[in-house]
Order: sequence, then C-alpha cells, then structure tokens
Amino acid sequence: MTAEEAISYIESGLWSASRPGLSRTRELLDRLGAPQKKLRFVHVAGTNGKGSTCAMLASVLREAGYRTGLYTSPYILSFNERMQVDGKSVSDSELIRLTELVRPLADAMDDHPSQFEMVTAMAMRFFLDEGCDIVVLETGLGGTLDSTNVIDAPELAVITNIGLEHTEYLGDTLTQIASAKAGIIKRGCTAVCYRGVPEVEKVFEDTCRARGVKLIKADFDSIRPISQSLDGQCFSWREFENLSLPLLGKHQLRNAAVVLECVGVLREKGWNIGSDSVRKGLARTVWPARLEVLSKEPLFIVDGAHNPQCAQALEKALSGLLSGKKPDFIIGVLADKDYEKMLNTLRGHMGRALCVTPASERALPGESLAEIICGMGIDAAACDSIEAAVETVLKEGRDCVACGSLYMAGIVRQAFFTAKRREIRKSRIAARNALLTEEREAKSLEISRRIGECDFYKSARSVMLYRAMPGEVELRLDDRDKRFVYPRCTAEGQMKAYAPKNADEWERGAYGITEPKAIEENLVDPRDIDLVICPCTGFDEKGWRLGMGKGYYDTFLPQCENAHIIAAAFDLQRADNVYPADWDIRMEAVFTEKREYTAQEMRIVR
Repeated sequence: MTAEEAISYIESGLWSASRPGLSRTRELLDRLGAPQKKLRFVHVAGTNGKGSTCAMLASVLREAGYRTGLYTSPYILSFNERMQVDGKSVSDSELIRLTELVRPLADAMDDHPSQFEMVTAMAMRFFLDEGCDIVVLETGLGGTLDSTNVIDAPELAVITNIGLEHTEYLGDTLTQIASAKAGIIKRGCTAVCYRGVPEVEKVFEDTCRARGVKLIKADFDSIRPISQSLDGQCFSWREFENLSLPLLGKHQLRNAAVVLECVGVLREKGWNIGSDSVRKGLARTVWPARLEVLSKEPLFIVDGAHNPQCAQALEKALSGLLSGKKPDFIIGVLADKDYEKMLNTLRGHMGRALCVTPASERALPGESLAEIICGMGIDAAACDSIEAAVETVLKEGRDCVACGSLYMAGIVRQAFFTAKRREIRKSRIAARNALLTEEREAKSLEISRRIGECDFYKSARSVMLYRAMPGEVELRLDDRDKRFVYPRCTAEGQMKAYAPKNADEWERGAYGITEPKAIEENLVDPRDIDLVICPCTGFDEKGWRLGMGKGYYDTFLPQCENAHIIAAAFDLQRADNVYPADWDIRMEAVFTEKREYTAQEMRIVR
C-alpha cells in the first residue's frame, strides 16, 4: 500500500459522508484496544478560531517539554497535517501502517465508520504509539455527537467563538449550536470559553452548573495591544508583558487570551508550564492560511475566511494593514455558505476580483461568483483555475488577498510557492553561472576549507557528498580517516548511496551529475552515514535549501537518521526566503565562502 492508496481508502465515497454519532467510533476504538483511554486531552470545540487556539496551545505545551499531539481538520496542503506530534505531521510510512491496522477492523464492522471516524481512531492510536504526554484535540463537527467526543473527561474543555454553522446538523440558532458544542464539557474537567453573546455564555454556564464543572470565561479586558505589522503583533495580558504572536488580526489576540487562560488552568492541575515556554510557544506558533503573509513586496495574503464571522475578522485586519490600498482578490466560495454577506463585508477593500472554483463538490462556480461581484460594481473575471489566478497576480506584480474557502487555501499556497521557487531558482542559477572559472574555483576552495574545519566534518567518519554539476560548488575535502559516499539515481527513480572503490568507477548520470557506477557490494546503508553535504540551488538564512524540485535528495535525506545535514553554496545564491515545501528537510547549516548560516528557531513561511 502507498500513502496515496491509504488516503484513497480513507476518503472512499462509500463512507465519506459525515454521520453524527459515537457508536461507530467507540466500536472501532475498542477493536484497537481503546487507545484514547490511555491519553490525556485538551478538547477544543467552536465555530471560529478553534484551529488557531489549538495551534497556539500545542506550541506552548511543546515548548514546555511535553510530547504533544495535535489533531485538526481540515488540512491545507497535505492529509498528513491532520495528526501531528511535536509539530511534525504523521509520516507516509506511519499513515500506511495505521491504515493497514484500521482497515480490516473497520471493514469487519456491520456499520462501517465514516472517514472522519476512521481518521479519529487512527490518530488516537498514533498519539499513543508516539508516547504523547498530552493531545490537543479539535472537534470536527459540533461537539456532543462529534467522533472526538468518545474520550473521557479531558483536562480542559475549551469552547472558542460561536457562530451559525452546519445548521442542518447543529440547529439554526446560536443557543442550539452552543448546546451542541457544550457536549464536550464532562464532569471532572474544567471548561474555558470565549466571551460571546450573553445567551451563548448562559448555555455554557448552565451546562457547567449541571455537570459540576468549573467555568472560566476568557479575560479579554486584560488584552493590551502594543503593535502590529505584517510580521505579527505584540501585546500584553495580565502579568505577561510584550508577548509576540505571528498570527495577525485582533481576533487572534482574543484567541491568545483563551490560550493563556488554559495555561493557568493546566498549571493549577500540575502541568509545569513556565512563563518562558508561554512566550516562546506563542512566538513560534505556525498556523497557515489564517491571515498568512506569503510576501510583503508585492503583498500577498492568504486567509481561510469562509463565513460571515471570518469575513468580518478579515475586514478588520485588512483595514489596519492595507493603508487604504485596494488589492486584487482571488476569491472562491462554497454555494452553501452565506457568501453574499461575506462579499458585502469585504467589498470596500476589493480592487479587482479574480473568481475561482474551490476544490469541493459544494463550490459555487467561479463564473457565477464573477457575475455577482460585477453586479456590485467591482471589476471581476472568472479564472480557469486557482493556479492561473495566482500566476496572473504574480506576473503583474499586484498586491493580493486570497480568501473565501479553506478548500482553495492550500492550492493558492502551493501555486504561490511553486511560482516563487521557480523564480528564485532561475535567478540564482543565472547568478551562479555568471561566475568566472577562477572566481568559482577560489570560492569553492574557501567553502571546502570552512566545511573541513567545522565540527560536523571533523567528527564524521562516513560523509556523503556529490560531484558538482557545471557551475556549482566543487568540494575538495581531506578524506583521511573518512569514507566518502556518493549518491546515484537508480533506473527505478530512487536515490541510493555508494562508496566507490576505484577512481575509474564514475560516469555521467541522467541529470548531469557525475555518479559512481552502481556496484551493489558498494551500497551504503543511509543509517550508517554521519554527515550529508547537500547540493544547493538557493538557500535562506533560516537553513532552508532550494534544490531543483522534489528530487532525489528530498526523498533520501529522511533515511539518514543518524546524520548531520548541511549544504554548500556560493553566497550569491542566498535569498530572503526560498519558500520551503512541506517535504523539504531543514539544513543544520549552509556553508558559503563568506560565512556559515546556522539554522535558527524562528517562524518560517511554509
């Protein structure tokens, strides 16, 4: 089974529809050994902001030293994002293992579980197998009958902002929806809720009173905004001064206040979460497609605003960030959302609208959306694809806001990254190739000297490097007490490592790289490699390397479990941001003729 086959099975149309109820999830988990009984949780429900709240809280817990699971939906770029441990998505191999474990159990059930129920069960087993100390668990739909609600009393039940959503399942009033969300509040936990309208708060008060649960309402009055920019915002809250948060929008300060209340409760329950962990956790929160700035010049913002409440939060944020500018909007909506109210909220910021069709059966066609926006007196046109819309604004160099549905956010981000990576790759190759031969040789010697003198190299016994393609750094390293290992691309499209015995065992490979001839007895186990020195087309100061695409190194590096991984490049190949893809491996350092760029812990654009 491949990862694609695993996902295809999970998302099969036979059981893809959502069917509220807990019996199927309970039965499947029982067949798995009830892993949820051995885990501790923070359970989070709500209409808006629950994902951001989960991401912040998981980041804080991780910084406090706890092995932290995070379960969220939907995903933006990769299905694997739905279950993470310590900020890393489940690997393809683990996803395959979990699917193969769950599939026969699910198929044997008289009432087959839905895809969300299967993923929930798989996640519980994954978090247990990974030895998680605590899991931040986001509900999918509602609360009472959501499949995540099979857990016993969590450490915390958290309710974020409530709005009208999924009225066909949850009710058509705010109090009915709040009642459904309040189903995660169980006797034995503590509840924290977002301050909202009085009738919604009363639902939580009544629920907590009936179940003997302490309720804490987030203290928004103690939020003291200090500054905001395209890089994020700074604020204080109670005793916490000058907190940094990379997420934009005043609504995120309220979500952060909810998180800080949660921290206080967890401390009372015995969890050791220091103030420094809180500060670092908030500052290092990564939550894509929520007022995410992909580029400043020109400005490119992607946001998953998909309902009127989200649109209002986006509008308020843009009012403070755009300084009166009217950027292009790449916009796509779902037909079952109140998109007309969303459009009326955002219309004051729209210069031109490029209308697209989100990747959903519920999508409103881009042509229909363009007609509606034109009727509002705004220049609008339908685009053949989301990728085409992104290419248009990037080619014209215009400011842009992409919004309307999370079902398009991932495609927008991927199209943006692909275009930017292509642009950076082209410019850096041109700059590299412009070097004179003598200059290239001198720079290569200096890079070789720097690598040869670093601790990474001195302590390594088995070193993997590459013979340069024309124009690249040509490494000349002392091989005394070292075994040099070289990559080779096999006929099956895989990369393997070889230690050639003789100088004549070389040939030019299909991609122009000088490779050792494939002699099986010289094959090296990647786990036996101590240091990998990677080729580099471009790099940034955060330690991210840009290659020629999703190539052989990117699939090989994860196998080098015991190796330090660095890169070599000319300094002119540096970029402010190379827009790493989700499959990229971060370098521990990048060596150039001028300096060593060491990866730092900071927020990155992913």
